[in-house]
Amino acid sequence: MSFQQGLSGLNAASKNLDVIGNNIANSGTYGFKDARAEFADVYAAALNGAGGNQVGIGTTLQSVAQQFTQGNITTTENPMDLSINGGGFFQVSDGVNPARYSRNGQFKVSKDGFVVNNNGLKLLGYPANGAGVIQPGTAQPLLLPTGGIPPAVTTAVKMEFNLDSRVKATAPGGGTGTGINLKDATTYNNATSMTVYDAKGQDVAVTFYFQRAASAANGNDVWNVYATANGTPLATDSSGAAIPLDANGNPTTPYTKITFPATGGSPVSPTAPIAMSVPAGTSARGYPTLAIPGIQLNMTGATENGSSFAVTSLTQDGYAPGQLTGIQVANNGIIQARYSNGQSKPAGQIELASFRNPQGLQATGGNVWVRTVASGDAVVGVPGDGNMGSLQSGALEESNVDLTAELVNMVTAQRAYQANAQTIKTQDQVLQTIVNLR
Repeated sequence: MSFQQGLSGLNAASKNLDVIGNNIANSGTYGFKDARAEFADVYAAALNGAGGNQVGIGTTLQSVAQQFTQGNITTTENPMDLSINGGGFFQVSDGVNPARYSRNGQFKVSKDGFVVNNNGLKLLGYPANGAGVIQPGTAQPLLLPTGGIPPAVTTAVKMEFNLDSRVKATAPGGGTGTGINLKDATTYNNATSMTVYDAKGQDVAVTFYFQRAASAANGNDVWNVYATANGTPLATDSSGAAIPLDANGNPTTPYTKITFPATGGSPVSPTAPIAMSVPAGTSARGYPTLAIPGIQLNMTGATENGSSFAVTSLTQDGYAPGQLTGIQVANNGIIQARYSNGQSKPAGQIELASFRNPQGLQATGGNVWVRTVASGDAVVGVPGDGNMGSLQSGALEESNVDLTAELVNMVTAQRAYQANAQTIKTQDQVLQTIVNLR
């Protein structure tokens, strides 16, 4: 039987070298998982049961088992490169066959806007609706938006600022009257501007003028607030009443008043958002702007203290139209679309899959696997949940091949091949000696 033993050893060593060679060849393949040849001994069945002196008849290749250990993460400059740090597989599909699974995160955007790998397989995940809300459910090919984002009209404004309690009153009549000359800075104490947007997304410059008035009878400090839009005074005040203008087009009554307690600090009036309506007008660049009614102006964050005038926050919820400038993938798999107007919104979320027995997956080439009965059904979820790893954008998972170990294994397999060849040679010499007996 020595010939059969030696022959099986040669075959085993050859298969082992094949596996080692494949590992070495793919040491630079992103997402590749190395494999090892697993062998079993072979015995002939005995007719009278197990024999105490039974000799094996060689070895056989039992399995080529892939090792799904984590590969090193290397950073790249491409935001479409994705790596999984932990468990899970990307799901990709051609739209016809069942989903396939991959650890290679080298993705691109196709001409149709789909996220695809180098084989044209589409990455699967959850889509987002027009408002950017993720729609969980059955995974489908992720389609990135190609159009721009429409404008949004301003509906709310929030201001935080400090008014200097040390300045003198600039209101007419020693602070007892109202009125302002917008072109004379001595008729007010401070001013600040911000940009709001009409229904077309056109910017409108709104300027607020703060004019200190005489203190009230109870000692509270009163500030008159005047406002203009594109240089034109607002037509109505915070209560909706018309604001009269003088012969020079300056408002004679304020848009609103802010009252602070005698000790300063936060205002005692107003204590809630107030209404502001921006009239139609002409921008500084000469194009007409639309009216913006019903803006909720929140100035409850204002303060009056003995420090210089300072604006600490000016926010509003409108924006101009924008075009898609890029995407960014978060650790939880949400794809954020970024637009030229500074806005961003989710365009989808990547779904990962895991298996109870990943070694049961069948490799089909092209850095993908398919499920089998041995692997079990896929368990799906979003990155970071359960057993799923987190995603890292702009990074790739390297092959987990240990090149040094593979070179040592190659030497070992080569020696095993030589040794098995030697057993065949020795058996041949023994048989030749028997044949030559006289």
